[in-house]
Amino acid sequence: MAAPDGPLVIGVDSSTQSTKALVVDTATGTVVARGQAPHVVTEEHDSDPEQWWRALSQALEQCGPAAQQAAAVSVAGQQHGLVTLDADGRPVRNALLWNDTRSAPQRDRLIAELGGPEEWARRAGSVPPASFTVTKWAWLRENEPDAAAATRAVRLPHDYLTGRLTGQGVRGGTTDRGDASGSGWWSTATESYDERILAHVGLDPDLLPRVVGPGEPAGTVAKGLPLPEGILVAAGTGDNMAGALGLGLGPGRPVLSLGTSGTVYAVSERRPADPSGIVAGFADAGRAWLPLACTLNCTQAVDRFAALLGLDREATEPGGSAVVLPFLDGERTPDLPYASGLVHGLRHSTTGGQLLQAAYDGAVFALLRALGLVLDDTAEPDAPILLIGGGARGTAWRETVRRLSGRPVTVPHADELVALGAAAQAAGLLLGRDPAAVSREWDTAAGPEYGAVPRDDEALARLDATLGDADALLRRR
Repeated sequence: MAAPDGPLVIGVDSSTQSTKALVVDTATGTVVARGQAPHVVTEEHDSDPEQWWRALSQALEQCGPAAQQAAAVSVAGQQHGLVTLDADGRPVRNALLWNDTRSAPQRDRLIAELGGPEEWARRAGSVPPASFTVTKWAWLRENEPDAAAATRAVRLPHDYLTGRLTGQGVRGGTTDRGDASGSGWWSTATESYDERILAHVGLDPDLLPRVVGPGEPAGTVAKGLPLPEGILVAAGTGDNMAGALGLGLGPGRPVLSLGTSGTVYAVSERRPADPSGIVAGFADAGRAWLPLACTLNCTQAVDRFAALLGLDREATEPGGSAVVLPFLDGERTPDLPYASGLVHGLRHSTTGGQLLQAAYDGAVFALLRALGLVLDDTAEPDAPILLIGGGARGTAWRETVRRLSGRPVTVPHADELVALGAAAQAAGLLLGRDPAAVSREWDTAAGPEYGAVPRDDEALARLDATLGDADALLRRR
């Protein structure tokens, strides 16, 4: 390894499917080493937190000697997961992940019992979908009371890994305001845990981690780990907040992320509170806000359609009247947790490629429909959409976003933006700087821009009409 220009830091992305670790030169943003190890996820959308720790250890080992030269580390993790620990810090059961919607009945009851959508938006900043942690805890208490009773600490996925790095016990854990804002029990109005919500779901606030502020460390690396003992551990954050940091995102610039889930978000200086439930009113990893809309069905759902049709994922064809609503795992945006996939408008003349294109259209439509609510009136209406995530490299995804949005699209050269955002957070802590400003100096958002094309209003109208007409069917349990 060539001598770095500045101190080295490590950014970690613990996602649904794997853990990635990047060793980054703070002076240039150059990735000098990387590692990755997979996770196993059950059909019920459960995952063993212990395997996340093993995957992190393996990823760090793959980074080689560079990891031993790092001066700080930060972990970004998948949001909303419910990690329950016993008195010794061991998982009581597998974590319930963000894309697990089995708590939809508990979600419905919680919204009704605590004042309705308007009250939830006012207090928590979001109307909780079935993916939020508070609904999962309610499900656990109702369906697995012994597991709930054995729980001595409740953590989000990134909190769990941060705690393992620092060696903090079940009473000494930390989280950050960004990831905490996706739990459903942290109030964006008061920037503290909401005692009324916690009491209603029977969760002792002493089981929750301390929320550390922007620029405040979570601790230092404990002895006996594959990292230098005593180096700084940043607060960490949720994956979406880290993605925003990785782009150096400023207010008003829209981001569309295409991964297992799809997300649309932007940094805002105004606290969001959408009673419709479409926009989650998250905090960002700094002192601002990150209004966000998330879909459960994105690249994986479209790939499933391609596999069913026996086609390559890029083998789309224009034309036809078919409409696909690819809600294979239920859906969060729109809020249809009991839905399944729907195909409408097939004709003898419909080709497989047209049907595949319709699946792309359905996935992108759900995200673009929320874009106007995510962006406030300070946003530039024609600013290019930053297209990130695994799908951003696909021509069919990019062209579908352009055609249905009518906006220009920029695809950043930088990949692994969540891990880069975590690295920027670690660099900011180490250098005493704003992490987003660090990322902007690294020029992580630079990439080819694809100009606007006329918006396909006919396709949008077809999708909108089908969604409205099928509402009762999509809500059927």
